[in-house]
Amino acid sequence: MKTLVVLTGPTGIGKTALSLELAEWLHSPILSCDSRQIYREMRIGTAAPTAAELSRVTHYFIGSINMHDRYSAARFEVDVLSLLNELFSTHDTVLMTGGSMMYIDAVCNGIDDMPDVDPILRTELQARLKEEGLDALLAELSTLDPVYYARVDKSNPKRVLHGLEICLMTGKPFSSFHLHTPKQRPFNIIKICLNMDRTLLYERIDKRVLQMVNNGLVEEARFLYPFKHLNALNTVGYKELFDYFDGQGTLDEAVTKIQFNTHKYARKQLTWFRRDPAYHWFAPDDFDAIKALIEQARV
Repeated sequence: MKTLVVLTGPTGIGKTALSLELAEWLHSPILSCDSRQIYREMRIGTAAPTAAELSRVTHYFIGSINMHDRYSAARFEVDVLSLLNELFSTHDTVLMTGGSMMYIDAVCNGIDDMPDVDPILRTELQARLKEEGLDALLAELSTLDPVYYARVDKSNPKRVLHGLEICLMTGKPFSSFHLHTPKQRPFNIIKICLNMDRTLLYERIDKRVLQMVNNGLVEEARFLYPFKHLNALNTVGYKELFDYFDGQGTLDEAVTKIQFNTHKYARKQLTWFRRDPAYHWFAPDDFDAIKALIEQARV
């Protein structure tokens, strides 16, 4: 049976290096499931693979769209399934790697079907967000859908607006469309998650942030600053520098915040992955053990 190998783990743990070794061993291309590396303008701040790394193995979904384009986990699901249909005609095993939790779940389990949003309503709500503020929209959401309100990230305007859009357009709670019924896939899925000692992981993250700065992260963020309102740029590494450009603190303080917030995101990723019992857990240097698992699972 055709097999999709999913290699994931917290940010900064070494997925890129290991994915290249695995892809070369599997004779597979790499499908990136990173919701930010997909934007071509955001190379340094997303730790996108280098030109040398990209030359080793064929990659998909790296720098493939413009940051002004709307993209989502639901669209990623459609795009990946379509691509897999082609790749499985010539490959028995395909590797997908990255750390975007919802993108992985979209491919492995499917996204609940949602109604298309009226663009006029979306524009109206975006205008209300600017005029009334997020708290006013949260108050309305709490009335229309208390279930979704209880679990939504209340600091994420995109999530709040989308919930309100569906509530107002359909007259039903947004949460009522969340059936959480996994879709069957016509291929086998092997899920691998990397982990290591938390202190060592934080040290790796801190060093990588400093390397990003040395590689030109501040200059990249300054170039992107005029577009900071875009959802794509609501991302750790850019948000902190945008605040610095706005006069909120020093550059050193911004870098420290990037490191701290990246630690926080890594914890969030690990919490998410631990909820799924299908994951097999390995250290980043367990290459032989990971190969053995894949060989056994493909028998």
